[in-house]
Amino acid sequence: MSKVTAEGSEIYERAARLHGLAVAATDDGHPGLAARRLRQGLALLRWEAGAPPEAGDPERAALLTRLLTSLAHAEAEQGHSARGTELLGEAQRWAPPAELAIVQGQRGLMYLRTGRTAEALELLDLAVPRLARSVELARVLLNRSVIHLMTGKAGLARADARRSAELARAHGHEVIEAKARHNDGYCDLLLGDIPTALAVFGEVERAYRRVNPGFLPVLALDQARALLAAGLADEAGRTLDGALDGFRKQRLMQDYAEAELARAQAALHAGRFAEARAWARRAEDRFRRRRSPAWALRAELMRLRAEFAGPARDQGARPGAVARKAGDLAARCAELGLRDESETAALLATRALVAAGSLAEAEALWGRAAPLVAPPGSHGAPLEVRLGSDSSAAPIEVRLGAGSRVAPLEVRLMRRLAEAELASARGLRGQALRRVRSGLALIHAHRGRLGSLDMQTGVTALGSDLAAAGLAAALANGSARLVFEWSERCRAQAFRFPPIRPQHDEPTAEALAELRHLAQQLHAGEAAARRDPEIRRRCLELERLIRERGWQLPGARESLAPASTGVVEAELAAAGLALVSLLNVRGRLLALVLGAGRCRLLELGAYAPLAEAVQRLTGDLNARAGRNLRPNLAAVIDASLRRQLATIADGLLTPLLPALAGAHGIVVVPTMALSAIPWGTLPGLVGKPVVAAPSAQVWAAAQRARLAGVADGEPPLLVAGPNLTSVEPEIEQIAALYPKARQLTGSAATVAATLEALDGASIAHLAAHGHHERENVLFSRLVLSDGPLMAHDVQRLRTAPRHVVLSACDIGRLVVRPGDELLGFTAALLYMGTPTVVSSVAKVPDETAIAVMAAYHRQLALGLSPAAALAAASESASVGESLSTFVCFGAG
Repeated sequence: MSKVTAEGSEIYERAARLHGLAVAATDDGHPGLAARRLRQGLALLRWEAGAPPEAGDPERAALLTRLLTSLAHAEAEQGHSARGTELLGEAQRWAPPAELAIVQGQRGLMYLRTGRTAEALELLDLAVPRLARSVELARVLLNRSVIHLMTGKAGLARADARRSAELARAHGHEVIEAKARHNDGYCDLLLGDIPTALAVFGEVERAYRRVNPGFLPVLALDQARALLAAGLADEAGRTLDGALDGFRKQRLMQDYAEAELARAQAALHAGRFAEARAWARRAEDRFRRRRSPAWALRAELMRLRAEFAGPARDQGARPGAVARKAGDLAARCAELGLRDESETAALLATRALVAAGSLAEAEALWGRAAPLVAPPGSHGAPLEVRLGSDSSAAPIEVRLGAGSRVAPLEVRLMRRLAEAELASARGLRGQALRRVRSGLALIHAHRGRLGSLDMQTGVTALGSDLAAAGLAAALANGSARLVFEWSERCRAQAFRFPPIRPQHDEPTAEALAELRHLAQQLHAGEAAARRDPEIRRRCLELERLIRERGWQLPGARESLAPASTGVVEAELAAAGLALVSLLNVRGRLLALVLGAGRCRLLELGAYAPLAEAVQRLTGDLNARAGRNLRPNLAAVIDASLRRQLATIADGLLTPLLPALAGAHGIVVVPTMALSAIPWGTLPGLVGKPVVAAPSAQVWAAAQRARLAGVADGEPPLLVAGPNLTSVEPEIEQIAALYPKARQLTGSAATVAATLEALDGASIAHLAAHGHHERENVLFSRLVLSDGPLMAHDVQRLRTAPRHVVLSACDIGRLVVRPGDELLGFTAALLYMGTPTVVSSVAKVPDETAIAVMAAYHRQLALGLSPAAALAAASESASVGESLSTFVCFGAG
């Protein structure tokens, strides 16, 4: 071999090695690093842009083709789409026949990344049969699976993803195999199986951490999309924040813009409309700079949705203007083949026209667009829709396509909502209610696939607009009973599903054990005025891991039917009770009063002042429970306490008490912030039995379960947590009433022993430090001798205890999600089927807690019902401003 030939061979080897390193950098999500290596390879080969291809050296031509093709992708990923296109043109000029398919595949990927899915699919379809069973074919199949995912064809996407994984595995390419598995999991998400999708994403995450850590932000983006599909908007937002940081560092600007768009969706779902508009605007600008018209239209649609959602609350844009913009957007989306986005825009235009009072235009638009909502399997021809937003505006033409595939859940829900709003505006309330019922049934079926209580309560948010439309239609009907039935249909629906008891899972068990150990260290450090941020950070990591494992639980699917008004009335009559169900309807507080054979609807006034008074009351109660208050500070707090109690009583009870006359007790179904009211402290309710329940159905079921277990006569369980001077006298006084009670005190009061004894217990009294975790509510906890007993642990019980008393700080507090879905320690027990839980909604002084709890058990021993016993105990034990904040939840 000549010297020149040997040198050339060495140069080619170095260039090929640089290409391999660049591909690895691209696979790992570092296009900037990849571009630098590729330019070095091109320099070695002395390539010049525009220079004519040289004949006679096929090896150099093939190397240049691959270097240029990969550099085109790296440049485009950094936002330089025009430069990427130029480089692909150069690659195609140099490409030997055997390399043309690779260039086609890369051009298809570039089109895919900019939203030109039809052109991308055409190119990838041409490339697939020209590639042998190789890594290049695995890449092309991987990219084609993404196109099928974007167009909703999950079956085709799964076939391509699995074939790609098989090829990658055969060639030992772990990165492509992991990415193909990632796409396979996204197929599950597209089909609505969120638990399976998240389980697959969890496996992929472990693979990425090992072989491809730079792709973790991309996975986080898809995990966030799964959380959005489960209604967990805030959790999705936090996940997206991490993804955005990763994309920014890696200069992955297309992915960064997609994460911004998802961030807008999370803000929209959380009701933060100005924030949603801002995120969508940023994403739209970024997509336009990248020359990604399809993605820019998606961002524009998200911005317009936020713009329309805002006016009802902040008097933003006029609905007529939104209607015109949405109609124009529907046409532009249809031109690019964005079927779901086109339909969403048309539905938004319909809703905006209804809101603007332009019913004739809304009806015309809906009538022409009706084939879009044909059942799966039907085929409709393309149709023309004429839309004008006002009499002075020129009409515009909207071309919408119809097809056979099932649209995403969000689109199907918007269909029902648009139909319902249009029917209500036409005075067809029965039709409106049928459409809302159909939409809520979709939500209910979606909830049935989820085993995590976290997700079951979150998914209700997806139907909040539908629920509001149904309630509005029922209110317009004027029948209090119809309003009551609809209020029950729209609140606390997660209680209709049987609890999912997770099987033993080693990673979760290990995480729980470590979390308990670290939480104990953290608690000890805080008691000694020492804080350890590293321990706190690790605790948050473990909580997240445990939640993620829980999200992967499949649902029960089957659920209880809604309780009829007649069933609830029969239970109320048997107990001599009246029920008050509170509703917040567009800022106005309504009360449904059911009892004595009547159902009445009363308007109580504005919701906001009462919610603010409850918040202030909680703050005052917590402050009043502190030790060693200065007399002047205590006097200020006491005066505020009296004001807030009077405000709440005047706003709630004054109009209600006449309707409650003759009832021996009251069942209250609160709403939103009013769930934090300590009912027994209100003037007019002191000494009166009151039970708080998530819904009338939950109360009726709990009441039946409570009465069925009254005669069991099993000895109570008494548990005392550590580091509480008040616990010992409290347990001693209660134990005196129950000579056969089982006691767990001192080192014996472990988490495992308590859970074992709690399983199926007749009465369980737990006196311990408690903490309500607002951000991670399933980790609200009671402190026992070996660490915290958490709300999450309660889900492991085989048989729910029948009556639980939590004598622990504010462990009765609840996080209330849209649809009055509840989370918290008390709520966890109710979900598990415990009929009665007594707990405090605010901090309570030790001496008050001891007095109330001892008196409560004395009244129970005399045969009083839980609610009556608590009312009597609270009345006798409350001295001065030391009020009892204990509430009887469930049934009483």
